[in-house]
Amino acid sequence: MYNITLIPGDGIGLEVTKAMKKVVASTGVQIEWEEVVAGEKVLEKYGTPLPEYVIDSIRKNKIAIKGPVTTPVGKGFRSVNVALRKELNLYANVRPIKSFKGVKSKYSDLDFTIIRENTEGLYAGIEHKIGDYAGETIKIITRPACEKIVKFACDYTKNNSYKRLTGVHKANIMKISDGLFLDIFNEVCDKNGIYIDMDKNDSVYRDNMIVDATAMNLVLNPEKFDVLVMPNLYGDILSDLGAGLVGGLGMIPSANIGQEYAVFEAVHGSAPEIAGKNIANPTAIIQSAVMMLKYIGEYNAANKIELALQKIFEEGKVLTRDLGGNASTSEFSDELCRLIKIN
Repeated sequence: MYNITLIPGDGIGLEVTKAMKKVVASTGVQIEWEEVVAGEKVLEKYGTPLPEYVIDSIRKNKIAIKGPVTTPVGKGFRSVNVALRKELNLYANVRPIKSFKGVKSKYSDLDFTIIRENTEGLYAGIEHKIGDYAGETIKIITRPACEKIVKFACDYTKNNSYKRLTGVHKANIMKISDGLFLDIFNEVCDKNGIYIDMDKNDSVYRDNMIVDATAMNLVLNPEKFDVLVMPNLYGDILSDLGAGLVGGLGMIPSANIGQEYAVFEAVHGSAPEIAGKNIANPTAIIQSAVMMLKYIGEYNAANKIELALQKIFEEGKVLTRDLGGNASTSEFSDELCRLIKIN
């Protein structure tokens, strides 16, 4: 039995997390969900969308999964996601970008992963006003954070049988901050046996690319990438670009990993306009649960869900509206459960 914190979130969060729980249960893995509320529902009562009891629950259980949480735009409160990453030192954000046959997309057979440093850069939260004249945000890149994220990316590349690790930066312009990231990328890769040229044994190799060139190449030749590692802001932008290559944010999982804690999440919005209508696509949170199951060592259960997802998309008979079908959220999850149980 695993004790895991569940944050349903706002809007469609209740529906997609309910579907996720049903699908995970169908694999036979026993989970005691500790459900805690964050977001708009608690803002008035606690004066924050992230009450301390949410953090306490994750610290106790070590693992959490969350649905979409609404954050006010422009002023008011920091993003719940950013706050969780800072509070729990979830230094690595992992976004696998994988295509499914049957899902409408310009690309097929894509399989690459974007890894971003999750705690600093322009998201460190160091900003202030200069009167009414300007706003200033300070970008922080430190050696310890760079070393941790590049080492994580090296291990991830090797452990998942990828061959290419690409460091993404803007060191041609930001020569000190991104220059430091690039220097450490090369240093850590050398220490971990990931060299610039692929040797005769076809082992893992590395290269680096300026972020704007990376964006262009992800559109032109995404199949050439394996694992990309980068500072915070670039990862936020390029991971959404990657999602667009394989069907959108409704398809893509995400994991925030630290030394002690891990939070898995659907990164799409809360979609209040369709909340309560039972039409949301729960694939992102279900795939996030697959990552969670692998994290806790339940590989058989994770594989069952992945195979069921492949089959449901290939058959194309039970798809939600955003995927061109007319199935409800619950019909989609029920069909997944059926496929899991017959495999």
